[in-house]
Amino acid sequence: MSIKQVHVAVGVIERHGHIFLTRRAAHQHQGDKWEFPGGKCENGETVAQALVRELSEELAITVHDCSPLLVVCHDYGDKQVKLDVHWVRQFDGEPSSQEGLEGRWVAASELANYDFPAANVAIVERVVAALGAD
Repeated sequence: MSIKQVHVAVGVIERHGHIFLTRRAAHQHQGDKWEFPGGKCENGETVAQALVRELSEELAITVHDCSPLLVVCHDYGDKQVKLDVHWVRQFDGEPSSQEGLEGRWVAASELANYDFPAANVAIVERVVAALGAD
């Protein structure tokens, strides 16, 4: 039996050198770990469309523009993910979890202090390299 790959649109929401993170629910895969918000791409959606939809549903923000950052493929053994990661720097609203999850703004230089799923390590490294360690 093959394991299906889940295609996820991920947003690195950045404002003034700070990144908005959310904490996964305890019952979810990789529960209680911090992540960059986003969600599964639906059939027929582009990654940008999925990201705009997911961030509107999850965080009540309106994304005006996003740009590709990197793609991460990771095999957890029980699940494979393809994370299509985009910078989100132009948006309206203040991110606020609509699903009751914890969320917070974190300085890019502090990202290494957070517990992320393994697939997110490359994202953290890229963000820290791009924004520098303040």
